[in-house]
Amino acid sequence: MADVIVTAGTVITMDAAVPRAEAVAVSGGRIVAVGSVEECRTALPGAEEIDSGAAVLAPGFVEPHSHPLISGIATEAPARSIAPWVAASWSEVQQIFADALAHSDPETPLWFAGYDALLHGHPSPKAEELDEIFGDRIAVVTDNSGHGVYFNSALIRENGWDADPPADPIAGTFGRNADGSLNGQGFELPVVTAVTMPLMSQMGDPLVSAASYYALMARGGYTSTSDMTYDPKFAAGYEALATAPSCPLRVSMWEMSVTDTYWEPTTFTAGEEWLTKTGVKLWTDGSPWVGNIAISFPYLDTEATRTAGIDPAVAGGAHSMNYSREQLDAILDKAAPAGWQMAFHANGDLALDLALDAYEDALARHGLLGTDHRWRLEHCGAGTRAHFDRAARLGVHVSMAPFQYYYWGDLLDGAMFSPGHGARWAAFADAVDSGACVSLHNDGSVSPPTPIVNIATAVTRRTRNGTVHCAEQAISLDQAWRAQTIDAARTLGRDQLVGSISPGKLADFVELTADPWQVEPTALIDTVQVTGTWLGGRRIDLDEFVAAVRGGDNAEHAHLAERKTTGCC
Repeated sequence: MADVIVTAGTVITMDAAVPRAEAVAVSGGRIVAVGSVEECRTALPGAEEIDSGAAVLAPGFVEPHSHPLISGIATEAPARSIAPWVAASWSEVQQIFADALAHSDPETPLWFAGYDALLHGHPSPKAEELDEIFGDRIAVVTDNSGHGVYFNSALIRENGWDADPPADPIAGTFGRNADGSLNGQGFELPVVTAVTMPLMSQMGDPLVSAASYYALMARGGYTSTSDMTYDPKFAAGYEALATAPSCPLRVSMWEMSVTDTYWEPTTFTAGEEWLTKTGVKLWTDGSPWVGNIAISFPYLDTEATRTAGIDPAVAGGAHSMNYSREQLDAILDKAAPAGWQMAFHANGDLALDLALDAYEDALARHGLLGTDHRWRLEHCGAGTRAHFDRAARLGVHVSMAPFQYYYWGDLLDGAMFSPGHGARWAAFADAVDSGACVSLHNDGSVSPPTPIVNIATAVTRRTRNGTVHCAEQAISLDQAWRAQTIDAARTLGRDQLVGSISPGKLADFVELTADPWQVEPTALIDTVQVTGTWLGGRRIDLDEFVAAVRGGDNAEHAHLAERKTTGCC
């Protein structure tokens, strides 16, 4: 790699030692100096000087909670997105269904990703309704939350489930008719994967779809991400993407606790700068949008919840837990001695209680209290100050989901939950004020990979429709930007490599069109745009990357479409 000095209108470093600079000197893919142009020339004499042309050069955004490979397979062509930001209503969803039927090979299954009954204003479909639309053509619709799947009778017959309906796996359920036959609905990861994974081998090149999603993340400004549902069967795919020209993402892996190897070490030939296994992931409860989060307060009986098929009499509650405490303890006792970072998905307050109880006891059992273990809580939508204070005391990191508030906030407050619970959903200020390390994430593909939207949401508490709920839970721009850069890197255990523009770190940057600190907070989303990213001191060419993957021999990666998941998640 050539020695270079990169300049911009201003360099925002997220390093308190040198908060702003004129230039960055890079050698061997790493930063050797940050400061004035002259200081960089002194540190790296003879280096090529490159004017990025950007108003701002900042650390590349860090995504602490995502699923890049499987998101690409599930949402990029030939799959079709019907997410609410693509199709705003049920009628628009139906138009996408009709277009797919008219313009695709009739022998190929159809997959539509991103359905949301609350935002689409239509009940989650069952086989009977999908049969009327698709007839004998196999069709699957995955819920935008990732916690539900809807399928027609053609798929049921294809799998032999009409004659022999499968039993419910641990932590997953199939919807059933009165006679026990499948009704075309399923919930939680074991069922979602049982329905969808066999289809992928019939739907094009999974590696190209994954590359397209990598590029989408890079256009949002991400340079580092994570896979929070890593399966060892993904390893070869990740290796191929990491070694393609102009690969735009570094990936940290959290292996699912449902695999047979989650406690075992993993190495990647691409090297730890590109790929690393960091921890173990599991789900204590489900999704707010399908009614299976573990909460102590009720869902409301409203037109919105009735349309979405959420019955307040049965939705939520402790029965929505995916694990017993004994199951959690067994997983923690296997993973903790191996040194893995644990990450527990927890949306509801009862799920957070369960996760923190299990964490505290396991940390004590394994002598980890007071250490820099960086165990994690994911999403924390219904989290309270008491939850966050306890997390901070235990050294547990908190990764929050601004998209939940941005897209669903107007429903959360008054249509799904009482204002006392719904208005303060995603309590950013409580989390930051507790002293816990807080990060922000998109949970791709549950929301578009848009870190600037995350930051703006945390700073303004404005929903997509411009409404503000519980303004006192807003945080400062500096706090939010840290949560998407250096503090997110800390949560990934990668802060020694990425997250700030500092000597010794990898030269990973994002180019921005405006200085966020000079923009009105309400104008951040429209004014601060990403124009490019750099990895290792090289500007990324996304066209080169996608073309290289598309032109490769990807036959060995067909197994990415055949992953099965059993057990609890």
